[in-house]
Amino acid sequence: RKETEACHLVVVGLPTAQARQTPRPAERGPPVRLFTEEELARYGGEEEDQPIYLAVKGVVFDVTSGKEFYGRGAPYNALTGKDSTRGVAKMSLDPADLTHDTTGLTAKELEALDEVFTKVYKAKYPIVGYTARRILNEDGSPNLDFKPEDQPHFDIKDEF
Repeated sequence: RKETEACHLVVVGLPTAQARQTPRPAERGPPVRLFTEEELARYGGEEEDQPIYLAVKGVVFDVTSGKEFYGRGAPYNALTGKDSTRGVAKMSLDPADLTHDTTGLTAKELEALDEVFTKVYKAKYPIVGYTARRILNEDGSPNLDFKPEDQPHFDIKDEF
């Protein structure tokens, strides 16, 4: 009888251990996709029934759950519908800063960018895709020179 009880406990415990290791399909987020600037612009929080997306460092986040911050008329709505990496780094909502371009940012701004990217966006919002600019040339051809490991302040392995 003791052998049967021991086997029963082991068998009962197995599915629980496996369930912790492998997420069920319902727990996974939506599939990620590539967004052009025009496509991303459609998710700027203007449509009530549409998700709200913004990109930082070429990573597109669904910030709909933070609608009070990113929705129409909200304080950070200017960041949505585009890659606002520079604005996030500079803590700026100036239209000139709402771009992917990080040229000329200071070490302190780049540090702030990494901190907000990790502690705010990656920690709170699901990744729904990447900007096309991140891995494609303007004509849509693959950017063969793009190597994530060579990008300053860019760590692709931490994004998955």
